[in-house]
Amino acid sequence: MSTDDALAAALAAAGLGNVRPGEPAPIVVAAQDEPEEEPAQPQERWPAGAATAIGSLPGTDPREAAATVVGELPLLPYLPELPARGVGADIVGRTASLLVDIAVEVRPSGYRVADRPGRDHRIAVDLLRGDMDAFDEACDPVRPAWVKVQAAGPWSLAATVELHTGHRVLTDHGAVREFTASLTEGLRQHVAEVAARTGASVVLQLDEPALPAVIAGQIPTPSGYGTVRAVAETDAQDALRDLITALGVPVVVHCCADEPPVRLLNGIGAAGISIDATRPAVSGRTALPAALDALGETWDAGTPLLLGIVPTHDPGRPVAAPALAKRVFELADRLGFDRHRLTELTVPTPACGLAGATPNWARRAMALCAELAKAFGDPDE
Repeated sequence: MSTDDALAAALAAAGLGNVRPGEPAPIVVAAQDEPEEEPAQPQERWPAGAATAIGSLPGTDPREAAATVVGELPLLPYLPELPARGVGADIVGRTASLLVDIAVEVRPSGYRVADRPGRDHRIAVDLLRGDMDAFDEACDPVRPAWVKVQAAGPWSLAATVELHTGHRVLTDHGAVREFTASLTEGLRQHVAEVAARTGASVVLQLDEPALPAVIAGQIPTPSGYGTVRAVAETDAQDALRDLITALGVPVVVHCCADEPPVRLLNGIGAAGISIDATRPAVSGRTALPAALDALGETWDAGTPLLLGIVPTHDPGRPVAAPALAKRVFELADRLGFDRHRLTELTVPTPACGLAGATPNWARRAMALCAELAKAFGDPDE
């Protein structure tokens, strides 16, 4: 598979199919005149035994989608994305509508920075507003303690949106900083509004399908004959860490690429790391030792993994939760972790977004995730 095809596949799996690529710890003794620092408090997280999904669903009816999500995933429901509605409903257009003092528009090559908010921006804002209304309505009878919202992460956004020149935002360090600052403020406002509407604590999921290509220098230039210079892993970490710190809510980073940079993501203060656990690099006999070591280090640090284990499309044969759970139990055994800890260290999800599934399978996939969470809570049964 070519670099372009691999990037396109990763973006499509995350719901970007409608967007064409553009460019014991040591004791510290405080000085006599300085107050002693308070010990760090454990980060608040969603309830143990929760299950969720990545974000996208099939269809165009936000009320039906919200009701389905809240019904199937009551411990950690999420604000659904319905990319089948077109421009502004996909994850990039949706996220761009949250940017503060930056607007984008659609060009034949994809999303591009605009001088001022236009029709495309208004469509995206209106769609998101309607989705939030529908989600608030669905949550009202249940009042979940936690909810999840999703947005494109700063690196995948910068690797997808174009500047006026046609080159990607990623090519301009100053533009990357501006986009990240704008995104941070927009997400802060978005999270605060969702929390106020639902009365729930909010966990934010940042979708970073392009991150591996960004740090590997595999993002193509507009001509297709070259690639954008690689971003240093430390720079990628710093931007994500700063964003997470500024938001002050639990942030999960989702990467559905073949070989997600788990070690990089484990060093940014994320509340969880979400991966496609069916990928050959981390699954079964084809699993790579380095990839498994990274997962073990993540669990060792107490960071939960959102394991995408449920198929995103109907496989055409019966799928039972015990068979899926067995794969996760085997992973825990292989990494040397007590299966009883899975309920706190693992959140079952579909392998990636469900936008390409049938409505029946999307509902079944979410139900399987909930069944898996129960299985993790009683691994001896």
